[in-house]
Amino acid sequence: MSSSLSSSSSPPSSLSSSSSLPINECTPNTRVALLQFKVTDNKEQNQATALKYLQQAHEQGASLAVLPEIWNSPYATTAFAEYAETLPDLYYQYSPECTLLDNSPSAKMLFQAAIKYKMYIIGGSIPEVQNSSDIYNTCLCISPSGKLIGKHRKVHLFDIDVPGGIRFMESDTLSPGDTLTAFSAGASFGTIGVGICYDIRFPEYALLLNQKYQCHILVYPGAFNMTTGPAHWELLQRARAVDNQCFVLTASPARTPEAVEEQDGNQKSKKYKHYTAWGHSTVVNPWGEVVGTCGEEESLVVVDLDMERVAKMREGIPTMKQKRNDLYNLLDVKERT
Repeated sequence: MSSSLSSSSSPPSSLSSSSSLPINECTPNTRVALLQFKVTDNKEQNQATALKYLQQAHEQGASLAVLPEIWNSPYATTAFAEYAETLPDLYYQYSPECTLLDNSPSAKMLFQAAIKYKMYIIGGSIPEVQNSSDIYNTCLCISPSGKLIGKHRKVHLFDIDVPGGIRFMESDTLSPGDTLTAFSAGASFGTIGVGICYDIRFPEYALLLNQKYQCHILVYPGAFNMTTGPAHWELLQRARAVDNQCFVLTASPARTPEAVEEQDGNQKSKKYKHYTAWGHSTVVNPWGEVVGTCGEEESLVVVDLDMERVAKMREGIPTMKQKRNDLYNLLDVKERT
């Protein structure tokens, strides 16, 4: 299934990014593709599926593709160490001769696809291992030339216990990130801020990103579940879009029902506990309107972003210029230490 809602796909005449960020390539349009596909316990199969969807995004003319959260691994704390890869540092430039990613096939595929299809790729997230012990939920943001222009480690870990709903503790395995993540996507898309899933519940993170980098788009690869998804997934996206007067993009895994396998009449125990994703990858505009979405099934959501809507929203309702800093302030704590 593909959802495509078109406005203006031509880049606006001038969409400046924050002066503190390096400027990257301009793209021929502002078409985005959200990749929603099923994730299995077979890492190679997941990589092949992701590559197939990236090719489809390219064939539909997308200049920016967004993958789901934890797309190369089961979403289970006990699985993260097995599927984790060593990932490069920010501003790493991929080249075929470089052997750094030879043992990181998921990451290598993303870099190769970005170059081949000449598109920005926000690589959802995969488990990252560092120092042989620390594991992070990490998103790689790659330019069309194969440069790592953003690297986001999930800041807020998904530790919840909803009575009668779901209990999940990412902190059993993962370590939290500690950076604000934003990058320039050239004059077409402007500045893009990145969070991962549970990060979207914290308006302070998004507001600080916007205050510091004047983001035109916020992107959250995520995997909300059957308890929180129906209640909060779209609500939070629309809230962050209105709060920050920008586009919000989310990409989720497709929903997979829990399989019941039987062997000789007895249920076969699965290695990892099943996690059912809500799906519904979505694009929300600065007015808080849903302009592209899908259901729970495998989908490619393709939308042309009218980036001029960002400036018009901020000019018409200039909340960024109306902050009462004499009463309250939002501070980047790391800048003060």
